[in-house]
Amino acid sequence: MQKTNINWISKKKEGLYCNPGKFYIDPILPVEKALITHAHTDHARPNNKLVLSSKETLNLMKLRYGDNYCSSCQISNFSESININNVNIRTLPAGHILGSIQFLLEYKGYKLLISGDYKRTDDITCQAYEPSKCDTFITEATFGLPIFNHPDDKIEIKKLIKSLELNVNSTHLIGVYALGKCQRLISLLRAHGYDKTIFLHGALIKITEYYSNLGLKIGDVMNVSKKQTDELSNSLVLCPPSSLNDKWSQKFKNVIKGYVSGWMRIRQRIKQKNIELPLIISDHADWNEILSTVNQVEPKEVLVTHGREEALVDYLNNNKYKSSALNLIGFEDENE
Repeated sequence: MQKTNINWISKKKEGLYCNPGKFYIDPILPVEKALITHAHTDHARPNNKLVLSSKETLNLMKLRYGDNYCSSCQISNFSESININNVNIRTLPAGHILGSIQFLLEYKGYKLLISGDYKRTDDITCQAYEPSKCDTFITEATFGLPIFNHPDDKIEIKKLIKSLELNVNSTHLIGVYALGKCQRLISLLRAHGYDKTIFLHGALIKITEYYSNLGLKIGDVMNVSKKQTDELSNSLVLCPPSSLNDKWSQKFKNVIKGYVSGWMRIRQRIKQKNIELPLIISDHADWNEILSTVNQVEPKEVLVTHGREEALVDYLNNNKYKSSALNLIGFEDENE
């Protein structure tokens, strides 16, 4: 880790470590104490002893990992501050997925804001991002290049609905990440009047039911295994992106394949994955949203992690902010 303004955070093989607090943030290996920003598997790994996070993140971790999600847990609410070894900890919404949070750590008057993954687009499936002034800001850079300028998700969802209307004899097989993207896509479809049954790959059922139990209006959804493939013409089937080209997908006839991701901005990715209907809907901030967030939190320095670090660091250093790359490993949202 390069020299920064903050001397009480270090980088270890397990991940980012708060020295006075004796805890890690989103560790990649099991540790004694972990603060978890959200329940995606590259940030929330099993077998930590004590985990501090939002109620939703803890529930989602338990849903995914069972009893191995941690030995014990503590819920952090937005209205509360928690003190661990003289480190004051506040949580703020990150706007990434359900339960996603930022950690605002304060030690000896110095404020560090760890954003985790975040987005700035309105999304009814999670609480909106909340900026907070800080001395050091740790930001992701998944889409930290000027080429990434995410379109309005309403425009993208209308593309899907139009394709469903025009291709009535086809099965639309759409790749979505199981946690967050699947439920967001369903909510957008319902908000735009699509009221037909949406069929789900079995890997998407549990988490979608959890969202539904919390009150998200998902309408009529069904495990696709309950239908014969010849019953699925003019139907929408959601599946994990990894299933788009595996043996499971080969049973469907007259398929139009789609993929919901910020990476669908890149033509080479569309071609590589054999996608006919690319839908650019991302759960991460794009280039302009990252920059506007930095300006809102007004840090003395910005540390950049997991993503297109070099371009963002260079831009910030040339535009009034001291910045460097954290170079943390193990964080990649290929299927975001």
